[in-house]
Amino acid sequence: MVSQMISCLSKSSSLFCNSGSRSLIPPKTHNRGGLCRFSTGFATRRLSTVYRRKQRSACISNSWKETGGEGKLQGGGSEWRILERWEVPWEWQTVSLTSLACGLSFVLTGLTEMVALPYLGIDVQKLSLDDKAEILFLDQGLTTLAVLAVIFTVAKTFEPLPEDILRYDLKQPFNLQKGWLVWSGIGLVGAVGAIALTGVALSLFRTETPEREVDSLMKLLPLIGSSNISTLSLVGITGVLAPLLEETVFRGFFMVSLTKWVPTPIAIIISAAAFALAHLTPGEFPQLFILGSVLGLSYAQTRNLITPMVIHGFWNSGVILLLTFLQVQGYDIKELLLQGN
Repeated sequence: MVSQMISCLSKSSSLFCNSGSRSLIPPKTHNRGGLCRFSTGFATRRLSTVYRRKQRSACISNSWKETGGEGKLQGGGSEWRILERWEVPWEWQTVSLTSLACGLSFVLTGLTEMVALPYLGIDVQKLSLDDKAEILFLDQGLTTLAVLAVIFTVAKTFEPLPEDILRYDLKQPFNLQKGWLVWSGIGLVGAVGAIALTGVALSLFRTETPEREVDSLMKLLPLIGSSNISTLSLVGITGVLAPLLEETVFRGFFMVSLTKWVPTPIAIIISAAAFALAHLTPGEFPQLFILGSVLGLSYAQTRNLITPMVIHGFWNSGVILLLTFLQVQGYDIKELLLQGN
């Protein structure tokens, strides 16, 4: 910044030269009767001095803007990163069509696999639990690739993108302001505490026994704890592939896009609601909404998708590993889950 100021001042040196050498000579004064009168050329030289000072201030201001000073002021500084918006290069038409394309890719990938398996001579009903777990892992992998291909193909048409859009960065994990590991830990602890309090509050206000839902976790119960292959496949699905897909879609694209029209906190709330609704489990909406909000806040703070991915991954895989441990200890995890509803 100092070098830019010096350069800027050197460029405006002609302003000093244009006033001539007399600008360096102090004005003559005449003391008559105790009154101080200025020479006729003083007013002109005084205006020239004021003009030079304004030019110098403008140079310093422009140099400060170029180095990012204005951005820090508008964004509230690094202490309020969660209030800063992204510089979104696309319009609402792109957001709508891309979201539709992601949904179609998700559905078509599943339909294609359903058609392809019988064609390949694979009877899902006759497969072992390990084979089913491996097919589930393959299914999630193909779905993740298809949806991410849509998002990155669209994003590529807007290159060069701002550096904080669709960013996966493993550097500086312990930075207090934007370290992904630091804020992953903070977010995970906050999510666990907030969701626990939400569960307690809901249980106090419930007057009827909630309906028992058959969600994705209930469908995975036969695979939990059945073998090491099944456990590793489930952890890979819930701890790696699902967070990569969902955080890129709901936080990296959808939430970021919303900040073009609404403040970042509002975008966090809307994306968290969409995230909860997409799981198609109305009974779990409050907990999923809280989790989505924490994920959005952590991403807004660090501008790094690794942060919500780590929180999401630990949350999902932690549930699988806990249920596996309980299964090994002889607990009926199905009954535990149904009681938890």
